[in-house]
Amino acid sequence: MSEPERSAAIVRIRDLTIALPKGADRPYAVEGLNLDLEAGKILCVVGESGSGKSMSAYALTGLLPRSLKAARGSITFEGRDLLTLGETEWRDLRGRRVAMIFQEPMTALNPVMRIGDQIAEMYEAHGLFTKAERREKVVALATEVGLPNPQEIVRAYPHQLSGGQRQRAMIAMALALEPSVLVADEPTTALDVTTQAQILKLIRELQQRRGMSVMFITHDFGVVADIADEVAVLQRGRLVEAGPAAQVLHDPQAPYTKKLLAAVPTLNPPKREPLDGAPVALSISGLRKTYVTKARLFGPPRVVNAANSVTFDVRRGETLGLVGESGSGKSTTARLAIRLIEPDGGTIRVGDLDYSALKPADLRSERRRIQMIFQDPFASLNPRRTVGQIITAGPIAHGVPGKQARAKAEELLALVGLDPTAYDRYPNAFSGGQRQRVGIARALAMEPDVLVADEAVSALDVSVQAQVLDLLEDLKKRLSLAMLFITHDLRVAATICDRIAVMHRGAVVEMRPTADLFASPQHDYTRNLLAAVPGAQAAE
Repeated sequence: MSEPERSAAIVRIRDLTIALPKGADRPYAVEGLNLDLEAGKILCVVGESGSGKSMSAYALTGLLPRSLKAARGSITFEGRDLLTLGETEWRDLRGRRVAMIFQEPMTALNPVMRIGDQIAEMYEAHGLFTKAERREKVVALATEVGLPNPQEIVRAYPHQLSGGQRQRAMIAMALALEPSVLVADEPTTALDVTTQAQILKLIRELQQRRGMSVMFITHDFGVVADIADEVAVLQRGRLVEAGPAAQVLHDPQAPYTKKLLAAVPTLNPPKREPLDGAPVALSISGLRKTYVTKARLFGPPRVVNAANSVTFDVRRGETLGLVGESGSGKSTTARLAIRLIEPDGGTIRVGDLDYSALKPADLRSERRRIQMIFQDPFASLNPRRTVGQIITAGPIAHGVPGKQARAKAEELLALVGLDPTAYDRYPNAFSGGQRQRVGIARALAMEPDVLVADEAVSALDVSVQAQVLDLLEDLKKRLSLAMLFITHDLRVAATICDRIAVMHRGAVVEMRPTADLFASPQHDYTRNLLAAVPGAQAAE
């Protein structure tokens, strides 16, 4: 790096090494990291889970877990080594000069404090302004980050806001004291595609308006293409490549970077043969579900048509994707299809069976025919049961002898790419991708006709995501399964779906073969979704 470039660095990380506790699979979370964050630029730090990207961000903000410590190195900001600061010094610096936006706003925000009070707390903690002045500044910040009805919304609690609104509130808190460095740790991962596009645009506009430097942590190369000036790629705690975004994205040098980019799903669906002649495995007709919410902060109770006369078929060997924003009704439809919630009307047929008409006693014996793979591989597996117990629980409950169930479970573990010896291990011994494979094996243990995958790869790194998608595609073909695949990621939908049904406000507004829909979307809502995909403009 030339001297002029070096002098532009507002944060300089040198030889940063963060030790892991004894017994970890490697000695360091971050090892020998050298990185510059330039003034007025956005640096995207990318890598898979365990690459050290979040640990680097926590070190920069003084938020490393107590079990971890910097073994050596320095992080220089405004002439000070941040690694040498005590908690009193950090309290003065954090928020005022260096601020952070966290990944999950619902857990980062205090659920029993109003949004406005949480933003005002930033001023109060630093002894700034009178109570009236704080109120004024909070409303001004809410307006700046695009929160609707700012005078009223600052009186709301986190649960009364949407995911995108909560993330905007988090951004307002981070910007309250006008920091010169903003660290954003996966701030758009849990958001649907249009909300994600709005938040990325907001961060870029605020960064340019305020002249901030931003360290943006992500595993999504679409986000990198949209927002980054510079990119740093980390692998198992080490920096493997860094440079201008255009160079890293279009001419990567490190094999690991090339591997990550190759694993990113594209918006170009592969050609698929129509399955018109295959038997229908799942038929949904006129499915309805209505919720009446309690009186809202800003108005009367609201009637929500979560599923509004939803109709579609899924044939054997076919994957039908349900796509749409949060609140579009896709997950509700999935849960109705499997009867985790009961519909207000309509019919569900699994093969020739009227699944919606089954009484509870009959439903129990027929549930094996339609099984679900859940979104979160960490929350959906019982941590107190071994993998073998998790997979065999369903078959044993349906009368399969224990010895036979175990043999089948070991066979399934091999089928999903895990060693059969994993049978006696607990979920905490596995990575996220491996846990999702266990979840798939559990669903297959019941020998279903239909698999429902609810955001089954959204929590996974891009390379692990590619592996799981390949696995699901292979299993679908090998076992002639019908699959209902719910996702907000249109790239994932392009990769795995034969047809796509686009949902908006509880209704299917467009349903066509994937390649046709991506080539010439007919509905305005579909066009808006495709235009909002991170990196879509860059890809063109």
